[in-house]
Amino acid sequence: MLTDMSTSRPGAPGTTTAASTRRPHDDAPETAELFTRLAELEDGPERDAVRDELVTAWLPMAHRIAGRFRDRGESVEDLRQVAALGLVKAIDRFDPSRGAFESYAVPTITGEVKRHFRDRMWALRVPRRVQELRNRVRLARRELTQHPGSPEPTVAAIAEHTGLSEEEVSAGMEALESFSTLSLDAELTSDEDGYSLADTLGTTDGSFDVVVDREAAKEGLRRLPERERAILYMRFFEDMTQSRIAEHLGISQMHVSRLISRSCARVRDEVMGRRPGGAV
Repeated sequence: MLTDMSTSRPGAPGTTTAASTRRPHDDAPETAELFTRLAELEDGPERDAVRDELVTAWLPMAHRIAGRFRDRGESVEDLRQVAALGLVKAIDRFDPSRGAFESYAVPTITGEVKRHFRDRMWALRVPRRVQELRNRVRLARRELTQHPGSPEPTVAAIAEHTGLSEEEVSAGMEALESFSTLSLDAELTSDEDGYSLADTLGTTDGSFDVVVDREAAKEGLRRLPERERAILYMRFFEDMTQSRIAEHLGISQMHVSRLISRSCARVRDEVMGRRPGGAV
């Protein structure tokens, strides 16, 4: 009895080859029926059991994705937990009618791991652009020093390797050293009379407030009558007493006091954005 050998040739019409049944990833199981069943079930023990079965089936893929982010300051075990959380979210949100699960799960899990680094690993929130620069610089340094004896790459070498500007490389390198914060109480020396980081910080200079106040009061002072400007100048710049000012101008000390109070109130009102008399 003769057989039609054309039906058994690889690639012949109507035949199924290993290549045509191979899934995009070795760790991508065939779970289409389970997802269809999950979508049809109401909340309850049976649905939870199917959901757990799906999680178990796809967990190796989640672990593989987590492995891509190793050596970035976080343990592989913690990364696997984050990836597993992303897997659960992907299973709960997946619509079987929209295609293969792995096409939806891979970006969902990857995004969950990246958010973990962005939101949890940095002691301070930094712009995403700076985080991206840090990652590119870190990978470039690893690639440029992968051979034993390779010197530490310069900023210019990293810029040439990555296509970034030297300013961007410098920002990325600063971010590499700024992944965690340092307490202000941290001791910077081990001597008996050592000092902490807080001891190296400056204090607030009150002179800046004086400059701001003077600039704010300039316009109000210009609008005062000439005699009142002269009185304020003698009192606050020449440090004359009210009695000496009164003697100099030939008026009473009480009058000088009233003029000073009235002039200061008028300037203050203008600085605060109010008209004389208190109207806003």
